[in-house]
Amino acid sequence: MEKISIKRLVTTRIPTNSGEFQLYLYKNNRDEKEHMALVIGKVESAENVLVRVHSECFTGEVLGSLRCDCGEQIQSAMERISSAGLGVLIYLRQEGRGIGLLDKLHAYNLQDLGYDTIDANLALGHQADERDYTIAASILHDLGILSVQLLTNNPWKLEELRQLGIPVNKRVSLQPTITPDNIDYLTSKVKRMNHLMDLQPVSSSGVRSRNGSH
Repeated sequence: MEKISIKRLVTTRIPTNSGEFQLYLYKNNRDEKEHMALVIGKVESAENVLVRVHSECFTGEVLGSLRCDCGEQIQSAMERISSAGLGVLIYLRQEGRGIGLLDKLHAYNLQDLGYDTIDANLALGHQADERDYTIAASILHDLGILSVQLLTNNPWKLEELRQLGIPVNKRVSLQPTITPDNIDYLTSKVKRMNHLMDLQPVSSSGVRSRNGSH
């Protein structure tokens, strides 16, 4: 298999509600997709850079779907990176954990019939998670980052990046807001994919219940 290589196409200033970022646009030799990095601060030769590796989710990020926590994750990551004054959000174009938008929507229909998020993917002939973080690692190398603190609840992502040569010195959690629309999805990620999240509901006072059920 041909080794993946990336090329930086352009860098531009992107002011956002979370702060002002530099957007780096990349192309690669494997597919037609363009991947991006949002950068704050001087990350070249820096240690312990706060990094979020985020995969595209049209429904959650653009439409504000409550079926997942993706829209909330990207906004929270941008705010935390901006507050830190040093960090990177890598945006990978691998919709639906790598299965594409069409089959992701088919999976939603299966979930409405009672399948969980993993079994829906399997029923469509996919793996539970088909994402690849090779391009993310290449972007981190291109930016000259020496080591990272990874914003993720997914221990598999952390290990994948380490295997790709990225020193991950710390995992930083992204606690989701739990709603009736996403609780089954989040529970499946915790129980079947070992994601590290607190799924106890939040009371009206804002305090997490110690004995809350799902």
